[in-house]
Formats: sequence, structure tokens, C-alpha cells
Amino acid sequence: MGLFLNSFYLLALALASPWLAWRFILKGRSFTNFLSRFTGETGFPKIPDYKKTIWFHGVSVGEIHLLRQLISTIRETKPDWQCVVSSSTDNGLMEARKCFNGLHVFAFPLDFTWAIYKSISQIKPDLVVLAESELWPNFINCCKLTGVPVSIINGRMSPKTQSRYMRFPRLAKSIFSKIKCFALQNTDTEIFLHKLGVTPSSTLVTGSIKFDGVKFSRSDPNVEKFKKMFGINNNEIIWVAGSTQEPEELFVLNAYAELKKEFPRLRLIIVPRQPDLFNNVKKLIESKGLPFKNRSELETSTAPEGSIILVDSLGELRFIWGLAELAFVGGSMDGKRGGQNMIEPAAYGASVFFGDKIWNFKQVATQLIEAGGAKMVSSPSMLADTAKSLLTNERLRQEMGIKAKNYVVSQQGATLKTINMIESIFCKNPLNQAA
Repeated sequence: MGLFLNSFYLLALALASPWLAWRFILKGRSFTNFLSRFTGETGFPKIPDYKKTIWFHGVSVGEIHLLRQLISTIRETKPDWQCVVSSSTDNGLMEARKCFNGLHVFAFPLDFTWAIYKSISQIKPDLVVLAESELWPNFINCCKLTGVPVSIINGRMSPKTQSRYMRFPRLAKSIFSKIKCFALQNTDTEIFLHKLGVTPSSTLVTGSIKFDGVKFSRSDPNVEKFKKMFGINNNEIIWVAGSTQEPEELFVLNAYAELKKEFPRLRLIIVPRQPDLFNNVKKLIESKGLPFKNRSELETSTAPEGSIILVDSLGELRFIWGLAELAFVGGSMDGKRGGQNMIEPAAYGASVFFGDKIWNFKQVATQLIEAGGAKMVSSPSMLADTAKSLLTNERLRQEMGIKAKNYVVSQQGATLKTINMIESIFCKNPLNQAA
């Protein structure tokens, strides 16, 4: 299988080379990171004092943030475990280096056998932990052949992903059967894995780690920093539209422009999901003649009173949610992303609302709505009407916020369950028992 996949990937790289060159040159992507992924070079200086080495992998920024709480807890409670972290994207690597000071961070190898074996030989992991869902057949197979157990944590599968796997059930089974253990967010994913032939003893529903480690305090120093930077007054009502995707920015701006006339205390902070969108959103705001300020311009100054804030930076949304009374969670109306994390604004006690295309967070969204802590919208007009109803009714905003926060608290505990699962893998591994 390795030879076939290597040949297939090389052909795909050759065909995609013009597109890759465009991304390197025009999009500012790192060729150094790509080269490291192609060769498998990790630059890892092996430190022999640790008894166990765990290789954690997060695809991009979202998964890196997910790992933050887990790795922090492990470093505090398991000082003899050495943690290393990889990511597949430039933004993920940049964020990992910010989040995991003192840990070795490197680019995840492309799915070529030579790159994978080189990374494994340098890291010498006792366990590989993959956050959520990035399964590459060569990587899984190479780990199996070298005796390195692989675990999935915070695992989930959307209905679309499940349907894709069901088209090739034998291939899916051959991949999943090589994974040691699955820590899953929900029973739907567990049931699906069992249908594919994964043994029940290999799966455990832990809930979502994203509930653990979230911020609850609006007086957190990082939240206060942005409140001052954005020039926010106590009498303003802050609407944060976070992790937005095109055309959600247009929907939000249209609604804001109309609502601002009726609710002059309303203030908008908009946080696009991807850096590629920053300039497009800037032009969109300019075309509407609305006053705004880029977050990148506010390092040494304060935003003008009443201006929209366009957050053209990464990794700060988790604190900016702490400013919100109204929180629209993006990636939920574009029909491509499948929803973004609504747990963080809920934890702060914001009035949360999002679109109806939220298959990535289906269970969380459903439970949050049932708890009375969120609302779902299905059109631009419904988005505007929902925002208006929340602005009109302060008591409703407060009640939704309390229920949202209570729901988040009730769902915590996945981190400890996941660490216990990881520890059980070490106990069951003959090599570790012998050591």
C-alpha cells in the first residue's frame, strides 16, 4: 500500500505544483515548513531523561487550542511524560509555538512513508495522539509497523464524513482497526465505528475536551486588555461575530447597519475565520461606509468610539468572546465549514446564536438550544431578527447567558477521562510494562 500511495501522492504533487507555488509566493505560505513535511525532518533533540514520549498532533489552530488544556494538565500531573506537538498548517505551527512554550513543535510529515519513518525515528514516540480527525493511511500503517500505538482524542464524525467512509467500508475498517483507542465526543460516532468493525473495548465516550479549560471570567486580564484596546464603554452592547466565513460577514454587516440606527449603543466586533478573508472583509466594510479599525492597528492606540473592530489576527477570539453580550458563531451559514466552536462564548454567558449548517457541532448545538442558552437562524433576515429580539429584551439576554454558562459547566470532565485513557494505553503496552 505504501508504494502505491507514495506514487499517487507524488503524481498529485506534480499536478498541484502551480497551485502550491502560487500559495508559497502570493499567499505567504512557508516553503521551509513544506520541505520539513516532505522530508520528515523534525529537528527534535531527543532527551533521554523522560520515561515516555507522547506525540500530539493538531491539524490547525482549532485543534491546537483543543490540545492546550490537555497538554497543560499532563505537564502538571505527569512530569515524567515528554510531550511534543505537531501541526499541518503554518498558522497551526505558529499558534502551537505560542501555546506550548518550552515544548518541541514541528511540522507534521506528509503522508509519504520516508517522511513518516524519519519523523518516527527522530521522535521515538511511545504514543501518537491525534486530535479529532486527520487520518492518513500511510501514517497509521507506519505507526502500526513500528509498534507505535495511535489514539484519537475528542473524536467526532459528521454525517458527511460517515457517508464518505461508508463508500469504502473495507478501506475504512483497515485504517480504524490499526488505531489503539478512540476517545469520542458523542455516542453517534461510537455507534458508527462499531458498525465499521471497531471493537467496543477500543472506544470510550468522554465528551468534548473543548468544554474544559474555557474561560468564564469577563474580568480576565486578557479580556480587559481588549476592552481597553477597542475603546469599549460600559454602556455599549457588544456584538461579536466570530469565526465568520463568506458570505456571513455580509449578513452581519447588513444587519448591524440597520440595527445601529435603532440601537445606537450597539458595537460590532467581527473576527473572520481565516487570514485570507481579512482584506476582503475590510473592503466590504469600506464599501458600506461604516467606520472601523483593524485590530492590527491598535497595538499602540485605542479604537475610535463606536467604530467596528475588524480582528485581523489569530488566536485571540477566545478572549474577545468575553466582551460579547451577543455572540454570532460563524461557519454555520456558509454550508461549507459545518459550524465553529460555540462553547467559548457560551462559557462567558453571552447570548449565542448561529446558523443551521452546524454538522461539526450538531450535538453541542442541539443541547445548548435545548438548555435555553442559544438560538439557531436559517437566513440573513432571521439573523437580523434574532439580534433585534436580543437587543430589545435585556432580560432574555441575561437568562440565555446564564443557561449557556450552566450548560458548559455541566459538560466538563473530558480532559481527565482522556488522560486516564492515555495512561491505560501505557499500562497495556508490553514494552512499557517491561520497562
